[in-house]
Amino acid sequence: MMELDQKSTRALKFFAPQMVTISKSGIFRLILLLIFIVGGIYALLVQIIEGHVVTGMRDNVVWGIYIVNFIFFIGISYAGALISGILHLLRVKWRTPIIRIAEIITVISTFIGPIYILLCMGRLDRLHHLAVFGRIQSPIIWDVLAISTYLIGSIIFLYLASIRDMAALRDYPFESKWRNGVYKFFAVNYRGTSRQNRYLDRALDTMSAIIIPLAVLVHSVLAWIFGMTLRPGWHSTIFAPYFVVAAVFSGTGVLIIALWIFRRFYNLKSYITKIHFNYLGIILMILGALYGYFTFSEYLTSWYGSETWDMEVLYKLFDTSEYWWWFFFAAFIGVLLPIIVILIPKFRNINSITAVSVIAVAALWVKRYLIIIPTLETPLLPLQDMRSEYIRYSPTLVEWLLTFSGVATFFLFFFLFSKLVPIVPVVKADDSVNYSQLRKTVMKRIIKRKIKEEKLKEAKKIEHL
Repeated sequence: MMELDQKSTRALKFFAPQMVTISKSGIFRLILLLIFIVGGIYALLVQIIEGHVVTGMRDNVVWGIYIVNFIFFIGISYAGALISGILHLLRVKWRTPIIRIAEIITVISTFIGPIYILLCMGRLDRLHHLAVFGRIQSPIIWDVLAISTYLIGSIIFLYLASIRDMAALRDYPFESKWRNGVYKFFAVNYRGTSRQNRYLDRALDTMSAIIIPLAVLVHSVLAWIFGMTLRPGWHSTIFAPYFVVAAVFSGTGVLIIALWIFRRFYNLKSYITKIHFNYLGIILMILGALYGYFTFSEYLTSWYGSETWDMEVLYKLFDTSEYWWWFFFAAFIGVLLPIIVILIPKFRNINSITAVSVIAVAALWVKRYLIIIPTLETPLLPLQDMRSEYIRYSPTLVEWLLTFSGVATFFLFFFLFSKLVPIVPVVKADDSVNYSQLRKTVMKRIIKRKIKEEKLKEAKKIEHL
């Protein structure tokens, strides 16, 4: 049996009952998620039976919101990998409640994202041809290899970071025998000895060092699939760093939203505090500024070059009858609003940071839509006397059902993870921080700043008199 300190024992007693019970509100949310998933299964059956004619994809626009969802989910997974990996390597003191949620986001998103690629394929029975006849010269093969490696690495990283908690749960007196068996298997005889801790810490450091460049590489490969094609809005040398920054920006927003949900519905206010939201909010603000800079540079160079094909896409983005409102929301509202709210301390609180994170995530999904659809609606050779439905793209009910089903599956997997492993690590590493002491330190700094401001105001009043 592994020995736990008083704090870890108290945390284990707090989380263990939540893992084996579901509240009435939790049952309602679970049923709601299952309804969306069943709707997605129905839509999938319709698409398999009737073919892609039930979608909005045609000969011209061969990609739709399936590819948008693929890029979106793969993108948010990278933020989880980068944030958890960097925070672990730097031994950031406030990382503990964040790191596991970030790791879970990485694994779930990397698992769900590629499924949307399969939905785009007309012949799933030929999927194995990728392995049999794939050519290494194809960027598609690069993407398959990179994402597969990234998914395996993310699962290993999540597992290694959970071994300590698995060992603690193994020794907890659960009534369910299957739980004890599962935890005993995955704890791999971990007893918390100094030698085991040393090896485990080395393995976590190694995986952190591997997962960070791997995350950057995978999204760069995804960007190169677009950047290496001669199409307006895609053929760009900055697409790889642009995609990476956009991915981490949206992923940080999803992480903040996940923290807010678990803090609210799992009563984790003593674990997930305003400190975490403030720090992640600052990261979101900095990434928003970088993303805004890349967006401005991308469209400025296209506009200044004035190539006919590029200008046609730009005209669509700035045309109020086509994509102007989408573009305004994605490029202005979704970037500037998070920066303004987080930059001004008066507006910065847990709910406001979460609200602008929702807006940022929605804006990044719209941005991915604007990258895909307007470009495919702009053929190199002009098409005349063509029916509009063969040139224009509109998502159908089948596509929307499968989209919402993917989002519901994301939250369902999160729910299932929280029932198997504590969403906040119970057994902390030796370098973990006392969060109550950290909050006291922050409060002292705030009080000192307030006192200093009051003294300055009094001094100004005296000078005025």
